[in-house]
Amino acid sequence: MLCQLGACQFTVAPFNMHETDHEAGASFASHEVLGRMPDLEFVGEAAETWTIRGRLFPERFGGLGEMANLHAMRRAGSAQFFMRGDGVPMGWVVIERVTEKSTYIGPNGVGRVIEFEANLKRSGSPNAAGIFNALMDIFR
Repeated sequence: MLCQLGACQFTVAPFNMHETDHEAGASFASHEVLGRMPDLEFVGEAAETWTIRGRLFPERFGGLGEMANLHAMRRAGSAQFFMRGDGVPMGWVVIERVTEKSTYIGPNGVGRVIEFEANLKRSGSPNAAGIFNALMDIFR
């Protein structure tokens, strides 16, 4: 397993990822001071984001069902637990956007190669419904 996002497990095949980006930062309040540079006061963490990029080969390996699950989680708008493949928890995230690019379109209208990108943003602690949904996804 490369990583787990809610009910979606990214593996080598059929639903893979080949690249990730991670961005984290800090937020500061600026206080103007006469005659010198502004003082900066740390006020907390800035938004933390991940971008997952992958490539599907539906005719050869499948993966369209997993892509549909990814879109269903995005539409639900609930926080999903995100874990790296080595077991390190990344925390709760929401799926902000999923983009797809299909090439080598087959006679059924489905791309033989589908490249996708999922943009994730760290969420605060999920509510009880989000935890329940995450637990239910484990047993599906």
